[in-house]
Parts: sequence; structure tokens; C-alpha cells
Amino acid sequence: MLKAWLAIPFWQRVLGGFLLGAALGVFSPASGIAMQPFGQLFIQAIQMLVVPLIFCAIVSAITSLQQHHNMARLASKTVFLFVLTALIASIIGLAVGTWVDLAPAMELTASEVVERDIPPFSQILLNLVPSNPFAAMVEGKVLQIIVFAVLVGIAINQLAEKAEPARAFFQSGAEIMFQITRLVLELTPLGVFGLMAWVVGSFGLETLLPLGKFIFAMYLACIIHIVLTYGLLVRYGAKLKPWQFLKAIFPTQVVAYSTSSSYGTLPSTHSTVTERLGVDKHYASFSLPLGATINMDGCGGIYPAIAAIFIAQLYGIPLGVVEYGIIMVTATIAAIGTAGVPGSAMVMLTVTLTAVGLPLEGIAFIAAVDRLIDMMRTATNVTGDMVVTSVVARSEGLIDDSVEPNAKALQLTAVKESS
Repeated sequence: MLKAWLAIPFWQRVLGGFLLGAALGVFSPASGIAMQPFGQLFIQAIQMLVVPLIFCAIVSAITSLQQHHNMARLASKTVFLFVLTALIASIIGLAVGTWVDLAPAMELTASEVVERDIPPFSQILLNLVPSNPFAAMVEGKVLQIIVFAVLVGIAINQLAEKAEPARAFFQSGAEIMFQITRLVLELTPLGVFGLMAWVVGSFGLETLLPLGKFIFAMYLACIIHIVLTYGLLVRYGAKLKPWQFLKAIFPTQVVAYSTSSSYGTLPSTHSTVTERLGVDKHYASFSLPLGATINMDGCGGIYPAIAAIFIAQLYGIPLGVVEYGIIMVTATIAAIGTAGVPGSAMVMLTVTLTAVGLPLEGIAFIAAVDRLIDMMRTATNVTGDMVVTSVVARSEGLIDDSVEPNAKALQLTAVKESS
């Protein structure tokens, strides 16, 4: 029985868990809610991996890449593409939000909205450096962990032979975490089943109908961004067929959609990029945690743009070209500036609404369906992490073309050229 289950392709097992969980939540909400422990078990298992995986992988990545590649060039390329895709995402969000008549006839009671404190830029810079790196690991402050890991990696490189035992230690630690990750990811179908059954059983389809247009606009914008922006980057930057790429990353997209956590999806993201796409594991260990922190195309690009237009229409406040420009700029900047802040998507939206002068109370109208929207936002963010990683890796010769789907893409190109 177990052998037959494992013989099924991984993406089919994940999709099966997704569909079965959603069906159970629709037809038996109480049973769906009862499945939450299975989803929670999966979330806790992948959360267990995040801190040691990020720390060991980044240190190992810096000590390995520094020997063969220019780290400054790799980092600048990666950050540039993250910012560029965030800017494009905000433009797509504005276009879709303008095209769809978002404000439905609703009879909702606005609950009290607690305004979050947005840290000033100086505080954001101070929060980059941990006063206690071990406390940052315990509290899961990923941005601080990344900074400390980078410093450790740089110090090991500068000490050269004196720090060779430390280099070997972290490289072995990274390999151990990669293997534990492979074991934990076998729980993905069960975890996805439990999470989807709980979400659908808890909220029900009737909760989603009043805000259907807003949800539709969010999903449409995210799909357009994935298909067009990411598709073009994959085709011309990573030199891969977009359909083959999407097929390879589909299981990770489902994990991101189900968990609504870019950090929680990191083990699956790393496994997919390195084992299914052939990206150098050292570079992936650097770019993916960075992307999970600052790459917020769904949360910081698309979501604030559409939500701002929705709230403006809801309150009958007209928006002009200047307001659209402010939304686009603040959405892009907030995506990076609020990285690592708890509830970052809501903080990003608060920044945008404040900049345009829209009422913060409007957040209450979309809070009820935020979980469903967050699922698509996260799937978009994680897809962007994998796309940018693949594009930069291709430009630097850090992709193994013997790994699928690269081999298929190269075979198809050879056939076309010979004909």
C-alpha cells in the first residue's frame, strides 16, 4: 500500500490532498474542521526546519560561492529582479483593480480596526542587527538570522584556512538539514489535506460570496503576474519552457497556498529549485531566504493596489493619476521596508492607505476573507522567489542542465535547430 502511494508522482499526491481536503470542507464542514491537527502537524514540522536550515544554508552558501563567484554581483542581480517584479506587480494590481468594479452591494458591519505601529526607517535599520543572535533564532526573527549568517560566512571566508573546520561544519550541517527536509516533505499531501479541509470547513463558501469581486480581482491579478511576468522571465531569462517550469514547481505552490507562509514553505522551495530545476544549492540557499524576506509581489505589490482601489470605491472616494502613482510607489517600497514585521501584508496596506489618504477602517471589510487572499498572495510570492533564483542562476551558469525540466527544454531546442 505504501509503495503504491509513493509510486504516484509527488505533484499528483499533493493535488489529491488539496482536492480531497476542499471537498471534505464543503460537504462536511465539521469533519473538515476536525482535520486541522493534520495541517498543524505539517506546519510545525516545516517550521522546525526554518531556522537551522536558513542559518546553515546561508553560511554554507557564502563560504562556497565566494570561492567561485562574485557575491556582490549575485546579490545585486537578485535584489534588482525582486524590486523590478514588485513594481510590475503593483502596476498589474492597479490595472486589474481599475478594470473590475470592485465595490459590491454589501451589508457588512465594520469591526474595530486596530491600527498597527509602523516602525520608522531608522528602527527598521536597527532591527536588522540582532542584539542577541540566539534570541533571534528562538524568536524566529528571520531577517536578523540572515544578517548574522551573512556575517559568519564573510568571517569564515576572511579567515581562510584558520576557519576551515567551521566551513566544513556548516556545509555538513546544511547537508543534514537538506536531508531532513526531504523526509518532512513526504508529509506534504497529508498536511495540505488537513489545511484545506479546515479552511473550507471553517469559512464556507457563503462567507466568500459578498466579497467575490475583490477575491476574483486578487486571484486574477496574481495569475496574470505569474503567467505573464514570471512566464516571460522564465522563457527568456531562465531559458525554460514556462509550462515545464510551472509543472516542476507546482507542489511547492500548493504548499505555499495551503500554509500561507513564505518562510514555512522554504524547505519545499529549496528542494524544488535545487532538485527539480537544477539550481546550484549554494546560491539557492542564499537567494530563497532573501526572497522570502523582501520579495512580496503578492503582499506588497498586488494586494495594496487592489485593496486601496476597493476601499476607495467602497467609500466613494475618487482616485486620480497622482493617487495611482502614490499607490504604486508606496506598495513597492513597503514590500521591502516592512519585511520581517509581523502581519506584514496588513502593515503594507496601512502604509498605502495612509499615503493616499484613505480610511483605515476600510480594512475591516476585507479582513474576513484575508486568509483566502493570503493563500494566493503567498503562492505568488514563493513563485517569484523561484523564478528570480532560476533567472539569476542561469545568467551566472549555476544551473545543471541535466536536471529536468532543463534537459527537456534543451532537447526541444536541439530538435528545432536541426529541423
